[in-house]
Amino acid sequence: MNYTTGLHQLSIHISKIALTGAKFALLLPIIMFLLPGCSKKQEKPRPKPPVPVKVSTAVQKDVPVQVKAIGNVEAYNTVSIKAQVNGQIARVHFREGQEVKKGDLLITIDPRPFETALKQAQANLLKDQAQARNADEQVRRYGGLVKDGIVTREQYDQLKTSADAFAATLASDQAAVESAKIQLAYCFIRSPINGRTGNLMVQQGNLVKANDVPVLVTINQINPVYVTFSVPENDLLEIKKYMAGGRLKVAAAIPNDVRPPETGTISFLDNMVDSTTGTIKLKGTFVNAERRLWPGQFVNVIVVLTTRPDSVVVPTQAIQTGQQGPFVFVVKADKSVELRQVTVGTALNGETVIEKGVQSGETVVIDGQLRLMPGVKIEIKQPEQGNKVKTQPAG
Repeated sequence: MNYTTGLHQLSIHISKIALTGAKFALLLPIIMFLLPGCSKKQEKPRPKPPVPVKVSTAVQKDVPVQVKAIGNVEAYNTVSIKAQVNGQIARVHFREGQEVKKGDLLITIDPRPFETALKQAQANLLKDQAQARNADEQVRRYGGLVKDGIVTREQYDQLKTSADAFAATLASDQAAVESAKIQLAYCFIRSPINGRTGNLMVQQGNLVKANDVPVLVTINQINPVYVTFSVPENDLLEIKKYMAGGRLKVAAAIPNDVRPPETGTISFLDNMVDSTTGTIKLKGTFVNAERRLWPGQFVNVIVVLTTRPDSVVVPTQAIQTGQQGPFVFVVKADKSVELRQVTVGTALNGETVIEKGVQSGETVVIDGQLRLMPGVKIEIKQPEQGNKVKTQPAG
């Protein structure tokens, strides 16, 4: 019913019943209620405005297959230096934290008592050598006399036994001299490896005992260096598969370091899985030429198993999760969206591989999904300042 017709019919009805002014006043609210109702029926529903979103394009690229873990840096070789003789530390030849090479003199223990012991051993050797020579000469002389019957066989045997005893004494003296030389050499403690010295625990002037604790100093070899980490046993089959085909590359990224990660190779796979944690231990060897990796440091480890060529990837933020699994909103040519279920693969650096559901070149929504439904029209928003995701117009 339109406005004119309703008003005309109402006027006829009022005239027929010959209402008074008071009765008409009672009907006035009813008239005012009917008039807006009649006008509303003439209004058309307003179309919903498009939903502002950000979009990105699915691309095809080579994607590395990786295993990630938290690793701990270990020294390639660690030596704890202890005294091997008793004595007083006469001099320290290095600074704490200094780089040393194999054979460098580190500590000198007072050598004078050991030099005296060596001289005494050498003197005993000289004395016994003279006595041994005299005994050998008597055996040679009496050997001819016993044949001529001038001396008895018993006298000759006594001289021969004495000569053999002096020969044994000489061997003992020579061993004593060698032992004294070794003890004297222990007074000069040298580095057995190339590495970096740690904290010196016993200072110059202190008395030390052989093999006593604490150690004098610890030397760590950090060039090369190990990185130890553990991975879930579910990854063991893949790791063994690719290790059989050659050396696996491994990268160690230092937290808060903007420089590229250090690279190395897997050099150790443990012979058993830890039943308490369900993980297995691995080690990577790194050249560490710039000394960026430090023993005891925690790093982010990435093992590159292989590379999957021509994989379709989208920004990870495009993937939503519903009751039927992961899905994305794909933008169609008419700037409406389509909900599409997808099968996702590995995720890397903010991108996720789409195994099934999206083709390369299709446009997906990466921001504003909460207001979307299938068929809803969208409007492309400009990317915010500093946004690293590349957006483009739909359609």
